[in-house]
Amino acid sequence: MISLDLNFNILTRDLSYYLENQVKVGLFGSGVGLSLVLGFSAAYTCYYLISVAKKPQLISGGKKFYQFLREQCPVVSETYYPTFWCWESRIQTLLRPFVTAKPGVIYRNELIKAADGGQISLDWFDNDDSLSHPDPSTRPTVLLLPGLTGTSRESYILHMVQQSRDLGYRCVVFNNRGVSGETLLTPRTYCAANTEDLETVIEHLQRTNEAAPIMAAGVSMGGMMLANYLGRKGRKTCLRGVVVFSAGWDVFECTASLEKPLDRFLFNSYLTSCLQASVHRHRPVLEKCYDIDHVMKARTIREFDERFTSIMFGYPTNDDYYRDASPVHRLKSVQVPMLCLNAADDVFSPSHAIPVEAVKQNPNLALLITCRGGHIGFLEGLWPRRSTYMDRVFKQFAKAVIEQGSRLKDL
Repeated sequence: MISLDLNFNILTRDLSYYLENQVKVGLFGSGVGLSLVLGFSAAYTCYYLISVAKKPQLISGGKKFYQFLREQCPVVSETYYPTFWCWESRIQTLLRPFVTAKPGVIYRNELIKAADGGQISLDWFDNDDSLSHPDPSTRPTVLLLPGLTGTSRESYILHMVQQSRDLGYRCVVFNNRGVSGETLLTPRTYCAANTEDLETVIEHLQRTNEAAPIMAAGVSMGGMMLANYLGRKGRKTCLRGVVVFSAGWDVFECTASLEKPLDRFLFNSYLTSCLQASVHRHRPVLEKCYDIDHVMKARTIREFDERFTSIMFGYPTNDDYYRDASPVHRLKSVQVPMLCLNAADDVFSPSHAIPVEAVKQNPNLALLITCRGGHIGFLEGLWPRRSTYMDRVFKQFAKAVIEQGSRLKDL
């Protein structure tokens, strides 16, 4: 790694000497062009090392959890070097689905019944070739929750499955109702505030493999749902630990950020259209209860939630739904070790809404904040195909919780 303790006086002197003494050709000659390239490269490198590549900030409400992370997850103390040609927040967010590889994963699908008569789609990666945990009855299980419109086929989910496979663990992906191709049996989908389906899934996992330890990881809205679940359940959960990536902590602030002109153009409109496409696929069952024509005219996520989500889950107003969906209000009740990774430049979860003070008040919480990374971006390396900073955080924390989790009792 390049040290940040650069001697800029020497760098400036050497660059000036080169420009004055080595380049003797005319203004339009190749020497001047080379000098400009070298000068720009040196300036860009200096800027990158000073302003872009930084160590993340680790915040925890308790010394025990803080020390555990420092010892068992060295990634939390390492400088994060974003991909030097795409470190800007929006570029990281937009490029991640296209530049990261999609590892080959073969799932086993299972449909389980919900209390209202609906069905929930689970995609299992059993990892029967696990050498470290050959007994399926005790093989650790990692529950994965995708983002707002995501499924088990998202690249970030596939990467976590791959990391879990390397550790010898089993994975199961909780697909929200209606997004992964299954038939919607009842006029109900999902939202960040309602954790009934998640509770059903976790109870099912526990019954299926009673002796297997279980941890969970949630991305974006999946992380919000997990945090809300932990806040409601307290200690009454079988989860040994949770890691959350790019969660939106205050839904009011998240939606306000995404309604700024550029971010509305780049992200908000697209996500709204994805939500509407899911509604359209299940129109026959949904139009019995909701004004689907009105829903399809929504232009932002807020309008979609006002016309569909908040009504579906019985909230008097959309503000009531957003207040209930914001995990920041339940963090004080979390009683399971939870690590949260956020980027300070994430337009989906603006830095001023990251719950630093709330985390400091709960010894079960830890917050890892990088300066860069965007929303579920965290690209690193010259060509970030295989792994991201987020993947490394996930792998190290999952291993620590499963194999050293006894050290986190009674935080």
